[in-house]
Amino acid sequence: MSLSFYFYACRCNAQVGAGPYSAGMKNKPIIAVLGTGGTIAGHGASAAHVAAYTCSVLAIDEVLAAFPHAGAHADLRVEQLLQIGSENFRNEHLLMIGRRVAAALEDADVDGVVLAQGTDTIEETAYFLHLTLKSEKPVVVVGSMRPPSAMSSDAALNLYAAVCVAGHPASRGRGVLVVSNDEIHTARDVAKTSSFKLEAFHSLYGPLGYVVQGQPRYYRSVARPHTLSTGWSADRIESLPRVDIVHAYGGLDEGAVRTIAERAQGIVHAGTGNGSIARPVAAVLAQAAQRGVQVVRASRTGSGVVVRNGAQPDDEHGWLVVDDQSPYKARILLMLALLDGAGDRAALQACFYRY
Repeated sequence: MSLSFYFYACRCNAQVGAGPYSAGMKNKPIIAVLGTGGTIAGHGASAAHVAAYTCSVLAIDEVLAAFPHAGAHADLRVEQLLQIGSENFRNEHLLMIGRRVAAALEDADVDGVVLAQGTDTIEETAYFLHLTLKSEKPVVVVGSMRPPSAMSSDAALNLYAAVCVAGHPASRGRGVLVVSNDEIHTARDVAKTSSFKLEAFHSLYGPLGYVVQGQPRYYRSVARPHTLSTGWSADRIESLPRVDIVHAYGGLDEGAVRTIAERAQGIVHAGTGNGSIARPVAAVLAQAAQRGVQVVRASRTGSGVVVRNGAQPDDEHGWLVVDDQSPYKARILLMLALLDGAGDRAALQACFYRY
């Protein structure tokens, strides 16, 4: 599919049909809905194919046409931005998405944005947007665990809930949100924790709130800086530095780590326990840090704080620690932090403690 944009409002005579999308209804927010593919745009051979299906075959307007209920809460402007599974997203895709969402937010008529994508890397896309968008308008990233063709698919309800959240005034100023399974999560904390269950997304400190009868209910706020409180802007970033992730396991070959260290500007080491690093690998990473590569210790456990100078002598080696973030979120943050200067390790460490 071409990457050229098409942009239109879903009104009474649009492809998605009449009824809930009818024009002229006052007090309805205008929501830009951007499609990129994923399971939410997938199709299976039968309704029983809930886990085996073809990904990214439906355009976002086709998905909305199948269940136009979201139009009862908002006038939708629908655009197909990409048509690939999110496991294929590279840095250039993040930048493309960031620029397009930023442009949509600058439209005075648009009240919020919904980004529909594959669930595999929702947490990474959402966190990138969370740190780089410059608007208080709600931005919701949404996907589904089952394609629209499957019985008990979550595609319709998730997309409906995402539009409801994006169009509600209570969602303003909360940064980028991820909506799934009636839960509202902050992009900073959310993670995909199941390969097939509908209840696939969880946050370390619980969701921000829930979607009840088409209305968001919030119970906590986002404490760490985001959107307007960061120094990064999606529409001003031309490229992102290379940051790779090394996952620890018994018998990890230090030679493979050395190869990665030779080409990366930053390495996030997803260590065992409190970010522990095996001795042969530690020697390679210490040498990389001496050459100017930024090495960040994280944990593969999925929760908890990595303590500086705890499991490893970080000061001695010139390493950084993630605080409580996952290796995947740490990679996003390090790429952005490196844009401000790769040599100031104290500033980089402060960045992890701040965000």
